[in-house]
Amino acid sequence: MNDKWNLFQKFLITQEQQVSMTDFLINSAVIVVLLIILEFTYVRCARTISNRRQFAGNLLLIAFTTMLIISIVKTSLALSLGLVGALSIVRFRAAIKEPEELAYIFFAISVGLGLGANQTMVVVEAFAIAMLIIWGRFLIKGKSKNQNLYLNFSAQSGAVELGDIVGVVEQVFGKYFLKRYDENDKLIEASFLIDSPNPQKLSEFKSRVKKYGNEVRISFVESKSF
Repeated sequence: MNDKWNLFQKFLITQEQQVSMTDFLINSAVIVVLLIILEFTYVRCARTISNRRQFAGNLLLIAFTTMLIISIVKTSLALSLGLVGALSIVRFRAAIKEPEELAYIFFAISVGLGLGANQTMVVVEAFAIAMLIIWGRFLIKGKSKNQNLYLNFSAQSGAVELGDIVGVVEQVFGKYFLKRYDENDKLIEASFLIDSPNPQKLSEFKSRVKKYGNEVRISFVESKSF
């Protein structure tokens, strides 16, 4: 029994290898280029109503972190087992609002996994195919006419309740996210991230909220300006 345990320990020790710095630097350069392209693609081609520029800025860090972890743990079975134990303790929580966001996160992770495993050519070829598919669908369907807008609403306190505002926003625009809500003795304010298919929706919302008094103030701001 002791001989088997000693043999297993020897196996763990002899499996350790040094990470090739040349390969790591090459893969780092490749992942930076690929993820810059992916971030640009997400900003231009995605149809989510969240702030696409802010979300895309996380993809490079996700992919690079994945590549770094795989590059380290692949050199040792002991490190791989340690990673399994660490991940059993740590639980990640992310507020993913739409499936498209999750798809791009998995794509970034897969790029990091492939480069971490030193499968550079496979990753580059797969990435090129994915870009052809994404941009091909984008060019065929055309650019989305939807606009990501911040709707800012304010009115005299007591003249309207938050539920009334939310009801009108949902009826007119459909999909929305409540981003900010403030209320005091004099004023009630609320900000929504909305997806407005056409300017007529904005005019419709304006006409519906007129009944809440002359103190009503409305502004629409394109979310890309933030």
